[in-house]
Amino acid sequence: MSLHFEVVFTCFLRDDTPDTVLEALRWHLGLAPERPAGLGAEEHTCPLLAPDPDGRLPGGDFASLRRQSRGFVAGGEIHVWGLFSRNYWLDDEMGELVTILDLLAPHVEEPGFGGYFREECDAEPTIFTFQDGTYGPLKL
Repeated sequence: MSLHFEVVFTCFLRDDTPDTVLEALRWHLGLAPERPAGLGAEEHTCPLLAPDPDGRLPGGDFASLRRQSRGFVAGGEIHVWGLFSRNYWLDDEMGELVTILDLLAPHVEEPGFGGYFREECDAEPTIFTFQDGTYGPLKL
């Protein structure tokens, strides 16, 4: 019997995040129909963050990537890319976490909390963090 996990990514990406990264994220989130050119099929086998319309999580799966304001400074308005996804993954898919973490980590706006995963029956999540272009240790 497989274990099932709730997987949540929630972070801001810098406004200068390369278009190639944003295109890859849109594909993983199910917001673009085709795998972007240059995105390796061996590492990025399928859209990992696309919501399942029949998802088993309370309230369902969710995916969002949008450019948003973070306020104003003397030079003008500050923009970032806000990412939020919540999905239901099988234990066999959990190794794919690094695919998304590797994609995001170099472009995260602020160090700190980046999301979590938890086995569906667990009360305590395993949190992952971003700092200095990488992510915190994971215990899978």
